[in-house]
Amino acid sequence: MSKIAVIYWPKKGSTEKAAQNIYNKLGSEKADIFSLSQISPSVFNEYDFFIVGGNTVGADNWEDAHKGERWGPFYASMKEQKISLKGKKIALFGLGDQVRYPEHFVNDMKLLYDYFGEFQANFVGFWPVDGYDHTDSSAVIGDVFVGLALDEDNQSNLTNERIDLWLNKVVREFER
Repeated sequence: MSKIAVIYWPKKGSTEKAAQNIYNKLGSEKADIFSLSQISPSVFNEYDFFIVGGNTVGADNWEDAHKGERWGPFYASMKEQKISLKGKKIALFGLGDQVRYPEHFVNDMKLLYDYFGEFQANFVGFWPVDGYDHTDSSAVIGDVFVGLALDEDNQSNLTNERIDLWLNKVVREFER
């Protein structure tokens, strides 16, 4: 199997910490890690497997976070460059707070799903909704999240186990 690109945004917070955790568990022989600010859409020509993560910002942080939002401009650049993800496999992870924002838990993971889906990505790593306590999430399709949902605010004690189980699943799905 070729190397996996772990891509995340934003930096300096729970998303970066989760991405680093994922990268460390995979190891430098199997993966490379990038914040979104370090790459251009051409990265999709260099890898076949991607683990991509982001977070859902709470209303109290929205104004500041929106100023530095990079997924939208990156998506626009992908469209401009006519990037194709056909044959590429992508696993998503997202962070959110299911207690303070139970009606929007990890919603931005669905945004990433929609962005990369438009370029014909093949998604792997769907994750069960069992064990979470939220009222709604656009990142749920049927009875699964479109990727690994993490809540560092309320369930940080489950993060390592969830990442381990999810990575085992994702690596198997990448190899198929």
